[in-house]
Parts: sequence; structure tokens; C-alpha cells
Amino acid sequence: MLRLVFALALVLFGFFAAPHAFAQIGSDGDQPGYVPTEDEEQLDPKWQKTVVFYRTAEAPGTIIVNTNERFLYLVLGNGRALRYGIGVGRDGFQWQGLLKITNKKEWPDWTPPAEMIERQPYLPRFMAGGPGNPLGARAMYLGTTVYRIHGTNQPQTIGTAVSSGCFRLTNPDVMDLYDRVPVGTKVIVLQQPNI
Repeated sequence: MLRLVFALALVLFGFFAAPHAFAQIGSDGDQPGYVPTEDEEQLDPKWQKTVVFYRTAEAPGTIIVNTNERFLYLVLGNGRALRYGIGVGRDGFQWQGLLKITNKKEWPDWTPPAEMIERQPYLPRFMAGGPGNPLGARAMYLGTTVYRIHGTNQPQTIGTAVSSGCFRLTNPDVMDLYDRVPVGTKVIVLQQPNI
């Protein structure tokens, strides 16, 4: 009985002394349950949202994702775009294509697809939306695929290739983008740099 009480006290001490140690860390940078601090949400200036000169024939309101650059561009027109730093798919999970945003959700629930569970069996089977959810504050669903443009509870992954094919922004950035684009927005995903 004394051993049981001691073991329980040790577990409780560990939980309260280091609560983030109990958030599971995945090979794709996901930590279900982890809530980033305000300081962690601050990006290196390279990845911060900014208006840039951007030459394209696409209409204003179009989203262009350049996975090689690790930037998402929202075309503003007149040779300008709003550029956001993003996290992209790791090797083997990168793709390109033309889709539309088919759904939008605030603080979306997360149900990892079966393929992800197979690769990462430690992941939860379901996680309610909220600050510790890996999908972050907003999600925009791309066509009928499993891919989304979404927030993250791991802002340090912006500028990296770590996801399972989705595009992640900081929560403040994804909330900004979410408010700017409607369902039906054209999304172009590029892998090759423009020449």
C-alpha cells in the first residue's frame, strides 16, 4: 500500500512540476494537448505576415501555397499579396494541385485519419477543439481531401517541413486568413519555384 501511495505521489509531482512533459510529441511536430505561450507565438521576422510584391495572373482573393518557399500568399491585386509563413508536409507528404476551400471551422475538432494513426499509434483518436488541439484556432478544408490550411499549437514548426501534408500557420495568422477568405476560395498548391 505504501508503494502505491509513493508511486501515485511521484506521478502527481511529475505532472504538476512539468505538465508539458505529458503532452505527446510526434515525429510530425504535433503535441496534442500542448498550449503555446504568447512568446512562442512570436515568429522570426522572416516568417511573419507581411505585404509583398507578387506577380501573378491569378485574381485577388486566390490563395497560392509555395511549399518550397514555405509561404502562403493571398493575392491582393495590383502586384501585391499578403504573405504568411507556413509549415508544410515533410518528405513523402508534399503535393501540388488546384482546389477550393470547401468548409471552414473555428476551433475544429481533430480526428486523425486512419493512415496517420497507423504511422503514429500514440496519437489520440479524437481531440475536441481548443488551444491544445494540433489544428489550432481555425481550419479551412481543401476540396474532398484530408488536407487543410489550419492553425497550430506548435508555432516553432512554421518554416519547416514537418506535417502530414496540411499547411499550418500560427493561430493569429490563421485567424486573420480565415476572416479574409470565403468558402469557394481558389487554392493553388505549388512545389516548384516560379521562374
